[in-house]
Amino acid sequence: QVQLVESGGGLVQAGGSLRLSCAASGRTFSRIAMGWFRQAPGKEREFVAAIDWSGGSTYYPDSVKGRFTISRDNAKNTVYLQMGSLKPEDTAVYYCAADPRHLHPDIEVKGGSYYSPPDEYHVWGQGTQVTVSS
Repeated sequence: QVQLVESGGGLVQAGGSLRLSCAASGRTFSRIAMGWFRQAPGKEREFVAAIDWSGGSTYYPDSVKGRFTISRDNAKNTVYLQMGSLKPEDTAVYYCAADPRHLHPDIEVKGGSYYSPPDEYHVWGQGTQVTVSS
């Protein structure tokens, strides 16, 4: 079974940058799709980024496109989320997630923006808090 542990969250000023890491266990990590989601108080879980097994394909919703970058290092069993130009509205608990059943993430277009359903990801980390101050 794949297990995920996020790290790298913290407090950052608006306009700043932060890199989140997700350490994974399990021999199948290099052959599964991965994603990042976030959840702010009172809001539903929101898709942030997804990446295929090789790192060759990445997907972002309009809310973070151009500011966030997802990447993976399969040799280190780690996926990253590099966040730049952070805004107060980025404040949330960020979750790393795995879709062990697919090489590629399930991507849909919703309201003109890329979307990946949380239900497709069956393994989740514990979350890491990101707070962006104005």
